[in-house]
Amino acid sequence: MSVQKIAQMAGVSVATVSRVLNNSDSVKPANRQKVLAAIEESNYQPNLLARQLRTARSSMILVLVSDISNPFCAEVVKGIEARAEKNGYRILLCNSGADIARSQSSLQLLSGKVVEGIITMNALSRLPELSELIGEAPWVQCAEHDDNGQIACVGIDDEAAARSVVHYLAGRGRQRIALINHDLRYRYARLRQQGYTAQLNEQHLTWQAIAYASELSFSAGRVAMQQLLADAVRPDAVFAVSDTLAAGAMAAIQQAGLRIPQDIAVVGFDGSELADMTSPPLTTLAQPSHAIGRQACELLLQKIAFPDVPPQCVIMQGELVVRASS
Repeated sequence: MSVQKIAQMAGVSVATVSRVLNNSDSVKPANRQKVLAAIEESNYQPNLLARQLRTARSSMILVLVSDISNPFCAEVVKGIEARAEKNGYRILLCNSGADIARSQSSLQLLSGKVVEGIITMNALSRLPELSELIGEAPWVQCAEHDDNGQIACVGIDDEAAARSVVHYLAGRGRQRIALINHDLRYRYARLRQQGYTAQLNEQHLTWQAIAYASELSFSAGRVAMQQLLADAVRPDAVFAVSDTLAAGAMAAIQQAGLRIPQDIAVVGFDGSELADMTSPPLTTLAQPSHAIGRQACELLLQKIAFPDVPPQCVIMQGELVVRASS
């Protein structure tokens, strides 16, 4: 279906159809209604590239994520996409794997005006490199946020969230609480470990053990848990920094012939759908992942519309969802 055929169906000129598509105020209400009816009847989809060439705007947003297989990242992207579509934008998704070379290739879309802004979910340690590549383009850093106020960001209070998990487990009588963490290049991993250690000290619990997973995957969580179980003194509770790692830890515990939560309680982090699928169902510190994505997109759209607005950093709160694993 072309603009010409829409014009024929509506009984108006091609110029009138074009003005309706571009939200011009110079179209008579009756003619606008005819064009909109023809568009709905024919399920017409405008040519976005052609519109970009006419208006010098792409209405596209680039989203860089480090691992789209991570359920948390996937849910954040859904939130970004929902808010973008509500405002007439589309997203281009790049699964960069936190690789700067892959990120650089995607960021060339900025200089070509293919996208109007960018949302990143990369490790905080890579922000100086990203900042140099992105320059003055509208940019929001999501989840892995910066504290210096130079980049707009959205995230949660990771240290406070980790503290609440340890406080909960200690309140349930657990004395040997272990942590399964990820790569300390990530800010969330550092802050969740800080919260874990600080709350143990506050609870006067001297025993601690930390295993580092090679990646945020089920198998890596299982291997990390097996390392903890190999120690002479095993934990009576485990806090994993993602639900995926926690699910792997649960598999290792059960394979060792131990019971959850009677022998070892398990708590994850993220609040993904996976927490409902484990047996027993997983207690988790749920992040408002969809809301984080929506807020990140909202900040970016504000930056696109008003480039001189100072960067904002929005911090949200997580919620401990207690299930049978603890």
